[in-house]
Amino acid sequence: MKAACHILLLLLTSLSTRSQQFYIRGEVKDETGNLLQNVTILHSRSGYIYRTGSYGTFGIVTNQLVDTLVFSLHGYSPERVVANAENFINVKLKLQPINTAQGRRDKLASLTRDLTRDEQKQWFAGDETYASIIENRLITAKKFPSTGMSLNVDRASYSNIRRFITLKSFVPPDAVRIEEMLNYFNLNYEEPPGNDIFSIRTKLTGCPWNEDNQLYYVNLFSKKINIDTLPPSNLVFLIDVSGSMDMTNRLPLLKSAFRLLVNNLRDKDSVAIVVYGGVTGIMLNSTSGGEKEKILKAIDELAPGGSTPGESGIRVAYSVAKNHFIKGGNNRVILATDGDFNVGLKTETELDELISQHRESGIYLTCLGVGMGNYKDSKIQTLARKGNGNFAYLDNFREAEKVLLKEFTQTLYAVADDVYMNVEFNPEYVKEYRLIGFDNKVGAIKDSMSVVEGGEIGSGHSMIGVFEIVPTDINKGAIKDNFTTGKFADIDLQYRPSRDTMHCHKVYSSKFEYTPFQETDKSYQFYTSVVMFGSLLRSSQYAKDIEWHEIIDIATQSSSTDDLLQKEFINLVQQAKTLYSKVKKKKGSSFAQWD
Repeated sequence: MKAACHILLLLLTSLSTRSQQFYIRGEVKDETGNLLQNVTILHSRSGYIYRTGSYGTFGIVTNQLVDTLVFSLHGYSPERVVANAENFINVKLKLQPINTAQGRRDKLASLTRDLTRDEQKQWFAGDETYASIIENRLITAKKFPSTGMSLNVDRASYSNIRRFITLKSFVPPDAVRIEEMLNYFNLNYEEPPGNDIFSIRTKLTGCPWNEDNQLYYVNLFSKKINIDTLPPSNLVFLIDVSGSMDMTNRLPLLKSAFRLLVNNLRDKDSVAIVVYGGVTGIMLNSTSGGEKEKILKAIDELAPGGSTPGESGIRVAYSVAKNHFIKGGNNRVILATDGDFNVGLKTETELDELISQHRESGIYLTCLGVGMGNYKDSKIQTLARKGNGNFAYLDNFREAEKVLLKEFTQTLYAVADDVYMNVEFNPEYVKEYRLIGFDNKVGAIKDSMSVVEGGEIGSGHSMIGVFEIVPTDINKGAIKDNFTTGKFADIDLQYRPSRDTMHCHKVYSSKFEYTPFQETDKSYQFYTSVVMFGSLLRSSQYAKDIEWHEIIDIATQSSSTDDLLQKEFINLVQQAKTLYSKVKKKKGSSFAQWD
């Protein structure tokens, strides 16, 4: 009898323990004390996955007083922790060494599934290349039907190209990124329906430079944030005031640009100014947007001088942004520089690692490039992409006005992060395809550990991707017979709503519907002229049959008479035509000569 009672008591105790719930709470930081959001937490016993929130904190319900959790985040070494629910858990993640197998420092702009690195390496000769990015080539759809790309609102390449041509200088092929040229023109915008963050529209039409091929456009539209309900902003202006900025088109231009931005701020917004040059420090502590005179006075007092300690400036700026972090707000560092870092961290890899520490903190990074001669495009691009942000180049005051005034919400308010789009073609209609733009760096192609990392998309943006298509016989026959019921491609859009840890998918099926080029929407015709222009500037192997006058004709016929940006584009192509008409090739040589 006593034994039976003892067993019953044990069973009751066990059931009571199992029904009891415990709450494990804690926070995750990096080695420098920065809180890390979106850290993956594996509950070892159940296999459930949790994530840290915007403050790097977490709370997990369990029926065990002591449990085991595994914390992991891209770029950091995983950490296994035995957690006691009676204690607040402090977890520290350490950065992985750059050369470890899981470091994955190189990032791809696009990736074709199952296409091996060895096959991609055939796109360039050995270790030698005359460009740091390699143009995407034609891919066999039957073997490799799926390709993906990282999406963002970067548009720096176009204004940088404009600077070169305006100064009657040839454009370095490396400076031509066609996807950024297309981003510059926010054409045919359509508001996504209901509460959708994104909507997608596609178009299949003829290819002007190769009548045997087709062009396939994927148009992505992002939700417009209501200006009246914009969240409060915690902005930190990080301004390069080193000696290299002592030119009219550098620091003075930036001062004018920031004055424009300040005029858009509300009382609930705040601004701090951090400078780096002869000294690095806080020029203005966090100040309400309502105190415009105080902020403008601090901007006016900026003066150039000294070296360029970019590393220390970045560290101070993020520290200030972190100290004034607004939960649910728009927390952003705006870095303005010519990119000529000559003190502290200098290489792209070093800068990559520094910014990666802050990527998951919920603080965005907008980069504004200025200057000429020592303008370091690649360094600033690295910072923007690794800092979960965007990148613009200011070549004149009108561009500053466009980026920081007219496109204020697109530049400074993200609607989604980690935006990545995958397109899978139907081999019945597509024999071969190539993604135009989104070209990868040589180093990233060589690195077998490289991955595609999604980008940031701002409010009210119209982004477009373009493919050149080599059609199958079925495709050609369908056009001849006016057959339009087949599936051409499947599109999978992956993203994370801004300030949220939930990853979302939007799937879109694109039917086979062909429209002759002359009958397609004017906006798509204009985008085509931009593609042709970029292809010529890059000396693309696919642009051999493109003539300057064809670009001008298409752009002129498709442009809107009241669109100043489209008019400027036509003028720019005309200037380039005059400039590049001086280029001749030596007979029997593949190297261009300038007259």
